[in-house]
Amino acid sequence: MKIVVIGGTGLIGRPLVELLRQAGHEVVPASPSTGVDTVTGVGVDAALAGADVVVDVPNAPSFEDGPVREFFERSTTTLVGAERRAGVGHHVVLSIVGADRMPDIGYMRAKVAQEDIVTGSGIPYSIVRATQFFEFIPALAEGGASGDTITLSPVLMQPIAAADVSAALAEVAVAAPSNAVVELAGPNPVRLADAARTILGARGDSREIVDDESVGYFGGTVTDESLTPGHDPRAVGQVRGTTSIDAWSRGQARA
Repeated sequence: MKIVVIGGTGLIGRPLVELLRQAGHEVVPASPSTGVDTVTGVGVDAALAGADVVVDVPNAPSFEDGPVREFFERSTTTLVGAERRAGVGHHVVLSIVGADRMPDIGYMRAKVAQEDIVTGSGIPYSIVRATQFFEFIPALAEGGASGDTITLSPVLMQPIAAADVSAALAEVAVAAPSNAVVELAGPNPVRLADAARTILGARGDSREIVDDESVGYFGGTVTDESLTPGHDPRAVGQVRGTTSIDAWSRGQARA
């Protein structure tokens, strides 16, 4: 099976490429660094020639509302057009749990727009909605940092290790298209502020973390259902990662 991984040199894509190669598939890691730009269209048709599956996991270069939406809309529109020409039979897209429950966050609106392009393309698809990655929680913490204090929302989430996301996507890529949403989350729910305490504490970061519901999440309003799985009526299944936040944090501290 020929599988093209858009964003194949990134956090999720690089391990995904290796997993699929180890399973015996022909895999093309596609990104601007490999000469494939889904925003401009450069190299896309050549990369997708003969492909059976496209796994769509790039990230936007900007999180600002306008640019992030433009990126995902242009990239995904380019991809589905190239997929039609190449006869691709399965488009796998990585999205975010609860994206449509947080309409006041520009990044979430952009991911919903991306999903809509995929579902309306006529190409068989699988949407994998994942929760926040452990790897991104330190950046969230820095966004709330002021001196020796970090202020974060105590909102409930169920974060997951990026490696577990790559492993789940490897399984979805070689399965039949679900034409539906599958939710992917870590093994246990945890509050954002507590997750930051665990991860930063394992690194020896002694800053105080203060819980404050008013700070929201990426500037948006969230509830305990916003970032957790199990609240999407379109979801046909849920997959759990196996790496706990404690185990992941210990591993990062030793690295």
